[in-house]
Amino acid sequence: MPARLVATVLAAGFAVLAFLPALPARAATPELPDRIAAAWQSDKIYVDARLRSPGELDRIRTAARGVDFPVYVALVPQTPYTRENISELPTLLHARVGRPGLYVVQVVSDAYWSGQAELFRPAGLKGRTLTSVQLDDKQDLDIVDDQPVPQVVRTIQQAATAYDGRPLPAIPAGDLEPDSSEHGMSVTDREDLSAYIGLGIGALAGFALTLARGLRRRSRRAKSEPDDEPPVDEWARHSEADEWIERAEQALAKLDTRSGKSARQLDQRDDAYRRLDAARTLRADQPEDLLALTGALVLARQAARVAGGGPVQPPCFFDPAHGPGTIQVDWSDDVEVPACRRCAQLVRSGRTPSGLQVWTKSGVLGLNREQVPYWTLDPDDNPMVATGFGALSDELPDRIAGRKDEVR
Repeated sequence: MPARLVATVLAAGFAVLAFLPALPARAATPELPDRIAAAWQSDKIYVDARLRSPGELDRIRTAARGVDFPVYVALVPQTPYTRENISELPTLLHARVGRPGLYVVQVVSDAYWSGQAELFRPAGLKGRTLTSVQLDDKQDLDIVDDQPVPQVVRTIQQAATAYDGRPLPAIPAGDLEPDSSEHGMSVTDREDLSAYIGLGIGALAGFALTLARGLRRRSRRAKSEPDDEPPVDEWARHSEADEWIERAEQALAKLDTRSGKSARQLDQRDDAYRRLDAARTLRADQPEDLLALTGALVLARQAARVAGGGPVQPPCFFDPAHGPGTIQVDWSDDVEVPACRRCAQLVRSGRTPSGLQVWTKSGVLGLNREQVPYWTLDPDDNPMVATGFGALSDELPDRIAGRKDEVR
């Protein structure tokens, strides 16, 4: 190649390279928590660009100025991401911002608003939980849900009560729903629900039982390395189960007051009642049994989520009280189970989470007692074990309703 031609080609190449840094980089779209956290740096009220900005945002700012902690608010539309992660969004946002305060996420779906909020205190500061204040607030269910501002303002007031004990103010009449007589389920609704519960019971029983037995055999072969998790406080589990049952009842009561419910909302209502009824059954029939208490907690938590418009999430297989099992991990040959982040990290590092430990009898005469992971128990004896509290198959509500004799 002639020297002049080589020089020309090289010069053209360098000219192109000189322009490359000036070209805009095509970056991946940031996740929703990252976008919200970035926007909060300039304004602690984030309104998604896809939404028309609601009026009265100044009411939120005024309420936020009247409390002794920062308030972060995000108003977003319902999307597959928010539907799957709404319960975790306040925690995810707090992790990104890194400051104590009240984190409120309101989601709109079918013109109705619902949300999640968490109050994060400065290190070492203790007090009432936001949830306990909300449960005691008799007017909470009467707030309008076709606009976000009244709900956010009330959440700020509830957080202030939890934070420093100030009394809750009365809710302005304009923020309250008109009186409605459409409370609870009608007789027809309950008959339909009973018929629905009867369908499909046992359809997945064989598969779930086989899977549970395989997990049991695998767990007995595996060497468990304790993860230093403290033993379960049964009284705390009592409180958690009762608290979630009450939250589910409130969420369903609010859903029942809506007029013109869509077919999807009616299906969600029926499913939520099915899970709540099963939770109540476990709580009433076996008030001191740790497996039943945990099952009631899981079912009530799912009922509250479904009534609020979210999808059913399986619990963490290893300890259902940990929260949703959002990560699939290999647990035995060709078997994956859902796990929370903490348990998933342990499994992927080659360790077996200690999981939910229950007392069992051992020894020749059965006089000794020892704590073992719940999944090592006989699945024939308990529907919670057979279904992994719903982590292996979503038939726990039906088994509680239709086969109470399996609950020990």
